[in-house]
Amino acid sequence: MRVKVACVGGGPASLYLSILLKLQNPSHDITVHERDPEGSTYGWGVTYWRGLLDTLRTHDPESARAVAASSLSWTEGVAHVRGHTVRHPGDQGFGIGRHRLLEILAARASSLGVRLEYGQEITADDPPGWADLVVAGDGVRSALRGRHADHFGTRVSTGRNPYVWLGTSKVFDAFTFAFTETAHGWIWCYGYPYGPDRSTCVVECDPATWTGLGLDRAGEADGLALLEGLFADVLDGHRLIARPSADGPAQQWLTFRTLTNRTWHRGNLVLVGDAAHTTHYSIGAGTRLALEDAIALAAALREHRALPDALAHYERHRKAALLPAQSAARYSARWYEELPRYIGLPPEEMFALLGQRHSPLLPHLPPRLYHRLDRAAGRLTAVHRLKRRLGPALARTLHARTLSSRERSHDRMAD
Repeated sequence: MRVKVACVGGGPASLYLSILLKLQNPSHDITVHERDPEGSTYGWGVTYWRGLLDTLRTHDPESARAVAASSLSWTEGVAHVRGHTVRHPGDQGFGIGRHRLLEILAARASSLGVRLEYGQEITADDPPGWADLVVAGDGVRSALRGRHADHFGTRVSTGRNPYVWLGTSKVFDAFTFAFTETAHGWIWCYGYPYGPDRSTCVVECDPATWTGLGLDRAGEADGLALLEGLFADVLDGHRLIARPSADGPAQQWLTFRTLTNRTWHRGNLVLVGDAAHTTHYSIGAGTRLALEDAIALAAALREHRALPDALAHYERHRKAALLPAQSAARYSARWYEELPRYIGLPPEEMFALLGQRHSPLLPHLPPRLYHRLDRAAGRLTAVHRLKRRLGPALARTLHARTLSSRERSHDRMAD
């Protein structure tokens, strides 16, 4: 059945949904409306992990190949704290420029016959009435969702710590954490590469440190110079770069807004990506979750002919799938808000608990006790894995020894 779809917002969720719907049925009439000019976007690089790339290859190998070819990867995490550097192997991670990701998805969508309308803002007062389905992919401040906020049951909670999203000319070789102590408290950054000459660098601290350092009132040049000095060891002399805002080239210190909605659809309007939900940036899942929304919505529309049934199925499926990520995000944000609990540990232990920051148990146990229990559990898991791996070979060896013993005994009896 041919469907007319209007995707409002030209982010990853809208673009990938348009690709999947066209692959399902080339006759679908799909338009993506983006209010900003073509080629403009916010942010620096986005991060994702091997599992998402495997998922993209399953649903559209062509765009997955282009994304993989434009990404940088790493297999380690590194933390700099109190003059020590700690490295640990980890899952394979990837970084890609947000601009490049959108460029790839837009080109793929266009090649399939999706209309891309740039510089065209769709307002809540003038929704696309021609569409059978309207997809609100217009972000955390969604105008389409905002008009019916009571229906959607929108709730927003604001985090405590200020943060700023920056770029740098330093190309990190791993997912990098750096913690710096100042006279006003600790300040830290996370960085990862996304291009041959760029990395993302997110800086965060608690409110007292932010005001104590004067970052709340510093101009762009002074603020960047201060941060470059604080993280000089990890930046190796490279610059930090602030992105310009719509109102001028000022640094944009924010506090994270966690958004949830009681329901994700109303009539023929459905929410995807940040319009539907947000998770704290410290788990690096925003882009993955947006793309998974698109995959789930496309599948629901394929499997259910009636639109209300499709949208209800999509909402149930995605809400359930989001629960682990939302829990991990809450505890991850809390770990950084409670940094003094962990920063005094030996660097190896502190970095190990940084990797365990998603655990709901960690805030309720003394950190060193949790670390000992986690190590003991890790050793038990390693032993069980070794047993499973060696089990068949060990059984064959014991069986062979038993047969050999029986044969020797038989030979002695024959003699």
